Formats: sequence, structure tokens, C-alpha cells
Amino acid sequence: MQLIQFTTSLVLCTLATFSAAFPVNGSTHEIDETQLDRRGTSVPFGAVIDRCTVPGTFALTFDDGPFIFTNKILDLLRANGVRATFFLTGQLHANIIANGDIVRRAIAEGHQVGSHTWSHPWLVGGLDQNVMVKQMTQLESAFLRIIGRIPTYMRPPYLAVDGSVLAIMGQLSYHVISASIDTKDYENDDPVAIWNSFEKFRRELDGGGTITLAHDVHRSTVDILAQAMIDEIRKRGLKMVTVGECLGDAPENWYRGAR
Repeated sequence: MQLIQFTTSLVLCTLATFSAAFPVNGSTHEIDETQLDRRGTSVPFGAVIDRCTVPGTFALTFDDGPFIFTNKILDLLRANGVRATFFLTGQLHANIIANGDIVRRAIAEGHQVGSHTWSHPWLVGGLDQNVMVKQMTQLESAFLRIIGRIPTYMRPPYLAVDGSVLAIMGQLSYHVISASIDTKDYENDDPVAIWNSFEKFRRELDGGGTITLAHDVHRSTVDILAQAMIDEIRKRGLKMVTVGECLGDAPENWYRGAR
């Protein structure tokens, strides 16, 4: 199925026609929207967002952790006085519960964490809706164990979305974050090749990109690319903040309690 990035108006139309009930584990899962407080934010739910809306801001984001390199990139960010956003998986390179201390450290140091699904599946093209919901709710349960809250921001694996994905994320009250700069660092995880990702980063930064995608699970990203990106962004006079901040969303809206 061809991937489609919907405009906000089209997504809202899709959400209006999508039932609030969909199957989970063979039964019907009702989402009581009265229990999901959306009043505190102007950031749309269930719509693709790939750029900052606050002028002069830039959002560094890192996907697929937590992993053995995540603490090192947190050290780097702290040394540079930079806040970033981490879209975390439940069980991919490492188990999130076993690495709960990394999640808590990221939040304590001012970073934002979001959901990247439990096991990083391809969500589009006919994935059963109950499986998609479980990918989110299973990770929510892990977040509740680790930090006592659930993120309201998510990034779809491979940045892949379609109408069904956006509708379900809207029903689950998630802001869907894509990227306007994709470093493709996973293709260049080598001390020499990683500079190809940096050049791609610069080209897309020249083109007006303000939310970048990289991965804290690749050594060359942590050792080389992250600092190079920070230096370049500073040269442009941009302020590096979390995704929530670059969208003008107050920190209290980045997480919520249990459903």
C-alpha cells in the first residue's frame, strides 16, 4: 500500500468517520475520550507532524533505544547543554524495563521520551488493528512501571503511516511525530561513512527541516554524528529543544496517567 501523509484537515475528517471501537484480542476495545484530557494542548492528535512551529527552534530526536549507547549520548547532550527527544521501543535492541534507569535519567535531565511501539513493526499495509493497539498499550504498561506515566507523543516505525494508523493513534490520543530531516544514519554506521549522513543532514537543514531523525543505537551516530549536528545547528543560531517545546506544548502535556 502506498504510504500517504495526510494533511491535518484530511486526518480530522478520517478520525470523524473512524469508529471509537476496534477489536483488541478478539474483543471490542472502547476508548472513553472523556478520560483523555486534550484541552491543555493545541498540538493535533492523529496527524503527521514533521516540523517545529516555534520560530528559531530545532528538535534533535533519537529512535530505537534504550541501548548500550544511550547513556553516552545523554552524557554528550548534558555536556553541550542540549535537550532532545527519545522515541523508545519496548523490546528491540534491549528491553525497556531492564533499562528503566536510562529512561528515568533522560527525563530527569530535561529530555522528552515518546513511544516508538513495543517491537518496531511495520504498521501500514494491513496490520491487524488489534495488533497495532497492543503495540502501543504494551509499551504504555512498561512506561507506567518505569515512570508512572504514559507519553502522549509517538513516532511510527520507519515513519510509515496510512489512514488506519493515524486514526488509531488519534483515538489513543497520540501526537504522531515524523521528521523533516532523516539522517539515514543506519545506512552509514561507520566512522567514514557517517559523514554521508551529516551531509544529508546539512542539505535538509538548508531546505528548512527542523525535526531530525537519528538513532542512539548506532555507535557512529553517538561518537561522531550527534556532536557534528549540534555544532552545525548552533552555527545556524537555532535553539535545540524537545519536540514538545518546538511545538509550543507545555511539559505537563507530554505525558498522562493510565487510561
